[in-house]
Amino acid sequence: MHRVFISYHHDNDQWYKNELVRFGKEYGIFEDWSVDTGDISDDLTDEQIRVKIRDEYLRESSVTIVLVGTETKHRKHVDWEIYSSMFDGKVNKKSGIIVINLPSVNCEYYTASHAGEKEIVFPENKEWCSISEREEFERRYPYMPDRIIDNLIKRGAYISVISWDKLNVKKLQYMIDSAYNDRASCDYDLSRPMRRRNS
Repeated sequence: MHRVFISYHHDNDQWYKNELVRFGKEYGIFEDWSVDTGDISDDLTDEQIRVKIRDEYLRESSVTIVLVGTETKHRKHVDWEIYSSMFDGKVNKKSGIIVINLPSVNCEYYTASHAGEKEIVFPENKEWCSISEREEFERRYPYMPDRIIDNLIKRGAYISVISWDKLNVKKLQYMIDSAYNDRASCDYDLSRPMRRRNS
């Protein structure tokens, strides 16, 4: 069973995080290694929080799931978690990344980046198109964090996107396994500076 870190906006989307953890535990899909509200003191500096997230939580996980709601892209801690998941350091190695669009963003689009996902995760879709323009990704995913869009554009980053209402046990298991298996070969774009404040 893979160790999964869930990145999300705690104030808005805690219910979905709790449901995902319950689902993962009930069906034996993954172990939760994410930060819960109150796990990290608000009295710490931004740099101390970054170090704790990177070296204490992400170090033990190999797949990161980003839950995207209406405010997720504006949260500095989410950006730090995504960056740290992509960074291939000495203490924590880079993780595979999956994005789940929550119902609040009302998104009908999805992205398959791993072998077999089109057939197993999205069998209802018979026609696929390739997108390379940032403007089109931003149109399709207006609530997506910028760092994720940077890497949806980049060839070899292998990030898949699904909507909450399309998830089931088989699909989630396949996506986590695929993200885990391809994580070492992901060539992430880390050029964007880390977010310094919420907006």
